[in-house]
Amino acid sequence: MAATHALRLRPLLSTARPTPPRATAGARRGPAPAFVVVRCSFTGAPSAVQALKINLIPTKPVEGQKTGTSGLRKKVKVFQQENYLANWIQALFNSLPPEDYVGGTIVLGGDGRYFNKDAAQIIIKIAAGNGVGKILVGRNGLLSTPAVSAVIRKKEADGGFIMSASHNPGGPNNDWGIKFNYSSGQPAPEIITDQIYGNTLSISEIKTADIPDVDLSSIGVVRSGDFTVEVIDPVSDYLELMENVFDFQLIKDLLSRPDFRFIFDAMHAITGAYAEPIFVEKLGADPGCILNGVPLEDFGNGHPDPNLTYAKELVFTMFGTHAPDFGAASDGDGDRNMILGKRFFVTPSDSVAIIAANAQAAIPYFQSGTKGLARSMPTSGALDRVAKKLNVPFFEVPTGWKFFGNLMDAGKLSICGEESFGTGSDHIREKDGIWAVLAWLSILAHRNKDKKVGERLVSVEDVAREHWATYGRNFFSRYDYEACESDGANKMMDHLRDVIANSKPGEKYGDYTLQFADDFSYTDPVDGSTVSKQGLRFVFTDGSRIVFRLSGTGSAGATIRLYIEQFESDTSKHSLDAQTALMPLIDMALSVSKLKDFTGRDKPTVVT
Repeated sequence: MAATHALRLRPLLSTARPTPPRATAGARRGPAPAFVVVRCSFTGAPSAVQALKINLIPTKPVEGQKTGTSGLRKKVKVFQQENYLANWIQALFNSLPPEDYVGGTIVLGGDGRYFNKDAAQIIIKIAAGNGVGKILVGRNGLLSTPAVSAVIRKKEADGGFIMSASHNPGGPNNDWGIKFNYSSGQPAPEIITDQIYGNTLSISEIKTADIPDVDLSSIGVVRSGDFTVEVIDPVSDYLELMENVFDFQLIKDLLSRPDFRFIFDAMHAITGAYAEPIFVEKLGADPGCILNGVPLEDFGNGHPDPNLTYAKELVFTMFGTHAPDFGAASDGDGDRNMILGKRFFVTPSDSVAIIAANAQAAIPYFQSGTKGLARSMPTSGALDRVAKKLNVPFFEVPTGWKFFGNLMDAGKLSICGEESFGTGSDHIREKDGIWAVLAWLSILAHRNKDKKVGERLVSVEDVAREHWATYGRNFFSRYDYEACESDGANKMMDHLRDVIANSKPGEKYGDYTLQFADDFSYTDPVDGSTVSKQGLRFVFTDGSRIVFRLSGTGSAGATIRLYIEQFESDTSKHSLDAQTALMPLIDMALSVSKLKDFTGRDKPTVVT
């Protein structure tokens, strides 16, 4: 039955690639590698045809390999346990039809965090052992998550492994993660991640090729029999794509102005490998504009999450006396972004709405308009209002970028975003931090292209306030309570489900009148698949909302996320501080949820 499910998925996951069209399997693949299969205790004579020797390593299931929204994330020490990673990789191959990978091409890369180098060798050998014909791996194992998606699509690969725990801390005592993207470049859907987990519960052997470790430090090709590892430049394919999406000369003109200053914080993570080639070498920015630009295995002992709490150096600079005009940051694997103006923070919900509203005018890729817009359910309704004005389809999906992928492959979606600092478009099938930065630079460059030196430039704040004046402002905030005891967090969610079950439209919650309350579910308009229990939401008659979710992206404990939103059309109130405007809703949400009673927490870890 598992194989049948995978086969049913294949047409959906591999046929909806934009130009150039995907080659047929026969045209794409070379012959499957020749094998000499041996048990690990047996050493055979070399094959006359240079066949790979495949060792079948006995193993047994290990606990805790349930694959979540963004793959499998655990502490490094967990992944270093015997066969822990190998079991998961083999379980993934066991979940796919052989025609999806035998003789085919797989992309491999990651964010440079601790354990990636060891993991890359394990993955390469198991891929070879399962019949993969070729691995494309970024030099030193580096590829941002957006770049993996881009390379999969450009090279028409069968999928890709991403070694990252995204925005989670790195280092020997911190987090590591792995996920798999399909041939369209999008994260594997739940039907596959569920199969992977099922196979981890019954796995009995690992197929691994008896080949030496591959030197990943130099670009080139290494062959072992019919199996090939090609070490590629991690930047070139992604850079080429960005040049096709944006008007680089327009952006370069802005960055070369003496009256415009730009700063980018790579947070010692993967975008450090991309920042200099793109922003400095291609776009002419001052080399001093890049903060924390060297990727480090522990991210400089930092937390590579681009928000107001963890990107302290950038925030301090942007809110200082001599602040640059535009600042941005990206996270561990390069798929998230934070946008700042001079002493001005752009919420991710506003950011995607502003990009969508300006895309056709400022970004060549969208010069014919957008096909549709979408956001995750917890994200504010700012994007909804843009979709309505542009008269394009709008979609509200669960949290997780994979839910956007089907819409993109079906030609229904151009630009989308999540409140968790994820923004992107159908140029790839992942959210994309540098893409968002280039989108904002394009908007600013377009708005200022006719300004002479000495004239006041249109600022980030100007763009945001003009947007609010046109569409209204959605005040929005997110409270994160990280590493809560799972038992207490789950009891709180059960309590809220009881509240929802007994709620009725028209009930008063303080000064707010309930329109409806539910546990969000979603039916995919493309394939009809349904997911449930995606977040508890209370929606009020004035458009205000409170939403509760347990996050699946941490490696230990539970993270409670509380989202608060209130719409305001009165321009005289648009300058209110978001926390001030939202305080009545926040107080009500904490009271209804009894969060402190269930968790013992009296304040959030992070406020966005």
